[in-house]
Parts: sequence; C-alpha cells; structure tokens
Amino acid sequence: MRVFLLLLWPLLFGPDPTDATFRQGQQRYPRVRTAYTARWSTLQAELQRRHLAADQLELYLRAFKVGQRVEVWARNRGQGRYQLLRRYALAATSGTLGPKLRSGDGQVPEGCYRIDRYNPNSLFHLSLGLDYPNALDRARGEQDPGGDIFIHGSNVTIGCLPITDSCIEELYVLAVEARAAGQAEIPVHIFPFELNATDLEARWHSPHYAFWQTLAPVYRYFEQHHTLPPTDAAGAYVVR
Repeated sequence: MRVFLLLLWPLLFGPDPTDATFRQGQQRYPRVRTAYTARWSTLQAELQRRHLAADQLELYLRAFKVGQRVEVWARNRGQGRYQLLRRYALAATSGTLGPKLRSGDGQVPEGCYRIDRYNPNSLFHLSLGLDYPNALDRARGEQDPGGDIFIHGSNVTIGCLPITDSCIEELYVLAVEARAAGQAEIPVHIFPFELNATDLEARWHSPHYAFWQTLAPVYRYFEQHHTLPPTDAAGAYVVR
C-alpha cells in the first residue's frame, strides 16, 4: 500500500514534500551552497528564457565518447519534447570504444543508466553516481564488473566522466533541482558515438558492433522524437 501511495502522490498532489527536504539537506554542504551561489541565478534565468519551470524540471543526460561531451536536456515534467540546455566537454577520457566489462579495465561504460547518488563531498569536487552495473552489464557474466562510475568535477579519470569543477557545479545544481521537483532518477545514456545508420555501419567490423546495435534504437528514437522511449514493467525501453 505504501508503494502505491508513493507512486500516486505526484499525480494527485505534485512532488513529494520529502524531495524539497532533499534540496535542503544538500544545501547543508559547503560545496553545494557555493555552487548555488555561483550558478543558480544564471541557471534560473536560462530556464525562464526557455519557459522551463524549476519546480517542474525534468532532465535527461547523454554522453558520447567520440565527440567527448555530455549533453543536458530538459523539459517541464512529462510535457512533450526535451530541449538541449547545456553541452559540457569531457575534460579527460580513458579506455576505448566498447562497454565496460570488469573492474580496473579503465573503460567508461556504454548503455542506459540513471543517476542514483549525489556526492557533495567528492574527491573530485562534486559528483553524480550512475547505477552501473545494470542488469545487462551483470548479464555479461564477469565476476567483478566494477562500479563507482560518476559524472564529476576535475580533469582526471579512470572510467568516469569528468567535466571540470565549474561545469559539475552547474549540473549538480540542476540535478538537485530536478530531484526536488520530483524526478527521483535522472536517465543517463552513454553512447560510443552518434548511432545513426551511417556511423554505425562504418564500424561493422568492430567486435562491439552487435552490442551497439542494441543501443541504436534508443538513440534513434530520441533523435526523432526528443523524448525517451516508453518502458515495460521491468523498466526496459520498448522501441519498435
């Protein structure tokens, strides 16, 4: 019954009041307060210019290894197409094209993930944790697929996505605001490159080609609709 009420609450009453408490809890940390002081007024103005309400903010992130960038897309919760809000260059990279397979391989994962952790005291200024390994990563059968993959500040990495301290301050504030607006998990899709038909077929010889074909429908759906595909009962994307 409790789970049902938690799911129904946003539809009936708006964001769960505990989401606003989350923002307050984050702002107890000095680095988060500094980020709000430095970044929030500019971000608020940009959201208003785009007719995006902070109390309805919904985010989607996607990253590309080729092109070395993280894109931040935003919309008012549940309302139509996402807009490209920010584009951050990766400040460093590690590994090669292809998924992360095991702990210590230096690879940045590829696939569909969600932000599930906020670290206001990161070794790399501020950081947002991904739910790697997901079910597909674990299904590859490696005994130790690794973990602790973050989008973070600084300009060094072994398998994570660093975007510098100033950029992570922006992104962290946006993520906290989206969480406060009721978005419990922010989707993050990491692609090797733009998975259009031309670029994908140019790499048909890669040992990762079959894996990339499984990601391509999700990439193409968003490119066409600027919304995410529907999901099934298990949370997997359904693209026809």
